[in-house]
Amino acid sequence: MSPRKADPTVRVALSEAAARLLAEEGPTALTTRRLAGAVGTSTTAVYTHFGSKDEIVRAMVVEGFSRLARRLHRVQVTDDPVLDCCNLGWAYRRHARANPHLYAVMFGRTVAEFRPTLEDRAHGLPTLEVVVRGAARAAEAGRIRSGDPWLTAVELWTVAHGVVSLELDGYTATTGPFDSVATLRRLMRDLMVGLGDEPAAADASIGRSRP
Repeated sequence: MSPRKADPTVRVALSEAAARLLAEEGPTALTTRRLAGAVGTSTTAVYTHFGSKDEIVRAMVVEGFSRLARRLHRVQVTDDPVLDCCNLGWAYRRHARANPHLYAVMFGRTVAEFRPTLEDRAHGLPTLEVVVRGAARAAEAGRIRSGDPWLTAVELWTVAHGVVSLELDGYTATTGPFDSVATLRRLMRDLMVGLGDEPAAADASIGRSRP
């Protein structure tokens, strides 16, 4: 008999189910039987797609960053690069809110035995390239100081990641003094002004962005 071929759609479903079980019930729930049952497939299918725990973690990380990349690339490029950078921040937030379990594994916000390795985390770096291009465009347009666009991209990422992580952990709310939308909007505005943008221009761009 020829070996059973791996179905990519089943692999994605298993990766998502693994992240959900891990986040909601802990590592003891992540058994072959529970994982197969969550997807409605056989335990054989689990072994077909994953040969080890490390491979399951890697699959979760890859799937999470693939989804993030698709969402970031859907952000429209306009003639206002600061607006575009802000919309990338909102896209990042939407990804995290839509995929909280995968997001937790992507960034190691889980138990030690299911944290990604440095090799796994490397899958996330290419995702940042769209943010780097946005930062470079903002500098070329004279909106922010010309510098290392990778550093600017990391600063944007840090702002978005910090607020989103607090939001997912329940430390901010959609209303009230710690409104995550208002907080992220304010921090992106302060970052752009700190990088050299005119306050009025930053206010106008961020005001047009879509949270």
